Amino acid sequence: MFTSVLMIEQPLTAVDVDFVTTLHGDDAVSFIVLMQPRGDQDRLLRAIDDVALGELPEAIHEGDEPEGDDALGPAAHALAHSLNALRAKGAKAVGQIIEDHPLDKLKTVVDEHGADEVIVLTAPHFVEEFFHRDWASRARHKVGVPVLKLFAHNE
Repeated sequence: MFTSVLMIEQPLTAVDVDFVTTLHGDDAVSFIVLMQPRGDQDRLLRAIDDVALGELPEAIHEGDEPEGDDALGPAAHALAHSLNALRAKGAKAVGQIIEDHPLDKLKTVVDEHGADEVIVLTAPHFVEEFFHRDWASRARHKVGVPVLKLFAHNE
């Protein structure tokens, strides 16, 4: 069975689930989903990304995103939704919320499970990507397995 570690920051959409579950054709795939609460990311960088994408109302409301302990409830709900969606497509899926140091946790999970790849499924983060400080760019130097970066879809 092929094992993929899937890093996400928002619930998987139906399009995302279809895409990641069909990446390896008919091969059986097991997913370990790592969810980072969105509020734990830098608010200013999120606002800049919103402006770059022409989503001005979202940029204005970045301050409304729950942070810290308040972000854990929405993250747990998003993780449960994503795991259920993957399982409904026939994939094995387990997951956890990442509260601190996402790349350190990613390295640990890859090593512990003997993962074959990492898939980073995220919204565009132009500033971080430009400076190669996004999850995927940094993970490529840390995990020792292929890292695939995909952009998440909105429903």
